[in-house]
Amino acid sequence: MTEFYHHDLELGGASLIGIDEAGRGALAGPVVIASVKLDYSLPIEDIDDSKKLSPARREKLYGQIIASALAWKIVEIDNRYIDTHNILQATLEGMRQAVCAIAQPTDLALIDGNKAPSNLPCPHLCVIGGDSLQACVAAASILAKVHRDRLMDNLHLLHPNYGFDRHKGYGTRLHLQAIREYGPCPLHRFSFSPISEYRQK
Repeated sequence: MTEFYHHDLELGGASLIGIDEAGRGALAGPVVIASVKLDYSLPIEDIDDSKKLSPARREKLYGQIIASALAWKIVEIDNRYIDTHNILQATLEGMRQAVCAIAQPTDLALIDGNKAPSNLPCPHLCVIGGDSLQACVAAASILAKVHRDRLMDNLHLLHPNYGFDRHKGYGTRLHLQAIREYGPCPLHRFSFSPISEYRQK
């Protein structure tokens, strides 16, 4: 069993819920939040922070997590909500929904980062770098990342000029060039710079 799992078992194992997000810093598309309650009698080999894994490995682990987890939930908060409430509040709302969907009062939610939503149905801890420390948070990071990447691949078919299948909505040179050439599309976050400049115009 990996060190990830030992850390989780020290905190109560099966009562833990890991929470993480993907897409917080993107210029387009939703922020995606996942919650996962792992079955610690069925450890998943090579689970890790999604950023450290290849796309192929993430896809394989995604299927294993979905198949073996005791419970899981994926929440999308779209760019319109982000623009209305700001990205922090959008992320916290997604976390709240993801926890509430699977939590019992006796669970402990481990939230990646230093901010937590209010009114959770169970106790929680914020864990900075949790996706590199706790197996359940790493599992949540994988679900959020894979789900969002798939979503952006599909959205590319609706808006092929922007290359969403390549950069997933992040501010790469290719993406910024496409925005300059075509202007923003309905998936862009107009509260984010440089998209906000187009709203002013």
